[in-house]
Amino acid sequence: MGKLIKNHWARLIVLTAAVYQVAAALEAFFWPKIFWDFLTKTLDPAVKPVPVLQIINLLMGIGMFALEWPLSFLAGTTFHRSLEARLAILPLAALSAVLIYQGTNPALYYLTGSVVYFWAYSEGEIVCAKPWTLPQRGRPGTRA
Repeated sequence: MGKLIKNHWARLIVLTAAVYQVAAALEAFFWPKIFWDFLTKTLDPAVKPVPVLQIINLLMGIGMFALEWPLSFLAGTTFHRSLEARLAILPLAALSAVLIYQGTNPALYYLTGSVVYFWAYSEGEIVCAKPWTLPQRGRPGTRA
């Protein structure tokens, strides 16, 4: 039985969240609503008349998708291989997603992905330079 590669699992979770966040941002352009409007109306100017929060969510979703897929110019860079960078960005993406009504599910997915990435980070996993590959082990009897 193989070993669970947690950073690949977290990547799939965050990819799902990013696609969902883009869809939620697009929907929020047509039906702008702050999730917390039942508590306060002070955040309403963030979604209407100027769609600031929707644009932030759209850019965050596209950015997370570009990082996790990854795009060719990001693949193998230090930023792409850094679990620490992901652990810093994911709470920000979750925060922007939870502010709009349509983005509560991607926020939960981002938090789940953060927990799994932290698990991978605490076990010393690395993100390989070539996407979706496994770290290569040295063969017994050879020098590394």
